[in-house]
Amino acid sequence: MQKRLTFLAPLAFLATFSLPAAAQETVTADPSVVVATVGDTEITVGHMIVAWASLPEQYQGLPDDVLFTGILDQLVQQTALQQQFEGDLPPRVDLQLENERRSLTAGEAINRIMQEPLDEAEVEAAYEQDYGNAEQAPEFNASHILVETEEAALEVVAEIEGGADFAAVAQEKSTGPSGPNGGQLGWIGTGAMVPEFETAVVALEPGAISAPVQTQFGWHVIKLNETRIQEAPALEDVREEIEMQIRQIRAQAQIEEVTAIAQVDRSGAEGVSPSVIKQTDVLE
Repeated sequence: MQKRLTFLAPLAFLATFSLPAAAQETVTADPSVVVATVGDTEITVGHMIVAWASLPEQYQGLPDDVLFTGILDQLVQQTALQQQFEGDLPPRVDLQLENERRSLTAGEAINRIMQEPLDEAEVEAAYEQDYGNAEQAPEFNASHILVETEEAALEVVAEIEGGADFAAVAQEKSTGPSGPNGGQLGWIGTGAMVPEFETAVVALEPGAISAPVQTQFGWHVIKLNETRIQEAPALEDVREEIEMQIRQIRAQAQIEEVTAIAQVDRSGAEGVSPSVIKQTDVLE
C-alpha cells in the first residue's frame, strides 16, 4: 500500500495523533535557531512559529510535542520537494506569491497604525461624542401571560384581579415560552417589542395589569413590574471598544490618504469582462 501524503492539507494529519502532552518549561523562543537543514536550506524556529500561526484554530491547541514534530516534518518535506522541482513554476504560483507579499506588507502597515499610542484626551472626546449626549432611554421589566383567545385573556384578568398570583397563573395557563418562568420577560427597551405590546407596556404603571392585548402571537395579559432609565456606560466599561474605534478610523483614513496620493491608473480595466476573474485555467 502506498503511503498517504501528510502535508497537502496543512497539518491535517495531526488530528489523528493522540500523544499525551508532556509537561514542559516555558522558554523564550529564538527565531534564528536552526532546527533542521535540507541540503543547504535552513529551517529555523521562526519558520516553525509562522507555520504554527497559520494553522486552523482547531489544530493550534494540540500538544506542543505533537505540533513540533508535525510542523518540522511538513517543512522538511516541503523543502525537499522544492529542491527537486525542475522547470518553471506556473504563472498562478508567481501571482499568488506576489499577492501574498502585497497582502502581508499591507497588513503590517495597518498593524503599525493600529499600534500607535492613543492620547487620553482623544479617547475621552470619542467617549463624549458617542455617549455624552445620548438620550437616557427607559427600560421596562415586564411579565405576560399569552393565551389564544380574547375570552381566555379576560378570564385571566378576572382571576388575577380576584387575587390570584400572576406568576402562578402564567405557569398554569400561558402558552408562551416564558410561561414556566412565571411569564417573566426581563428588561426590555423600546423598539424590542412588537408595537401593540410596547404601547400597552409603556402605558402601564409599575405593578399594574393590562387589559387583553392582541398581537400576531395571540392575546396577552401584561404586568409591568418596574421601570428604569438606561444610563450611559462608564468610560472604563467601553474603553476597549472606544480605542478600537479610534484605531480603525485612523487606519481607514491612512488607507484613503495613501491611495489618494498614489499614481493609480485603472484604465486597463476598461473593456475587460468581469467574468475573466473566474478563468483559472489560463494560469496553468
